[in-house]
Amino acid sequence: MTRQSDELAATAIAAESDPRDGMPSMHRDAQRRFMSMFPSGVSVVTAFDGHGVPHGLTCTALVSVSLEPSTLLVSLNRASGTLAALHEGRRFAVNLLRSRSRRAAEVFATRVSDRFHAVRWSPSSSTGQPHLTHDAFAFAGCTVRETFAVGDHELVVGEIQEIELGNDVPLMYGMRQFSSWPGT
Repeated sequence: MTRQSDELAATAIAAESDPRDGMPSMHRDAQRRFMSMFPSGVSVVTAFDGHGVPHGLTCTALVSVSLEPSTLLVSLNRASGTLAALHEGRRFAVNLLRSRSRRAAEVFATRVSDRFHAVRWSPSSSTGQPHLTHDAFAFAGCTVRETFAVGDHELVVGEIQEIELGNDVPLMYGMRQFSSWPGT
């Protein structure tokens, strides 16, 4: 066997049967490791709560859903203050981070009392959602269309109302580390 197949065999984890429905369930750590092997771009999802206080979190679970109407989907932890704010305001934004914005990604991925004190931001021109002006090279302001609870997360479908595009290199995350787009 090759070294790679040895490593795969060593990290294989058998599915255990869930007593509620008899279907296989994966171990959390194995799923985290599995997903870490799938690199993706890094975004910060932001929203204002009902009192006008901005909230935000680092998110790599972003999907384009449809062009007509223009919609996207984000997956947010149900315990998140950002999700609560999004429910209150029924709007949110997705800030795609540029490669040199690792610090912003880390700030919004940790429990900091006022994350917005650590970054430059302003309300966007059309939807008024928090735009990370220094760290995001692309921005989409959205209106919440539907939400779906799935386990400890909620899938949020947003119709895009506003887009601002810049030209830069995206921040990537995979194998539990940040990097720039390959070849840049």
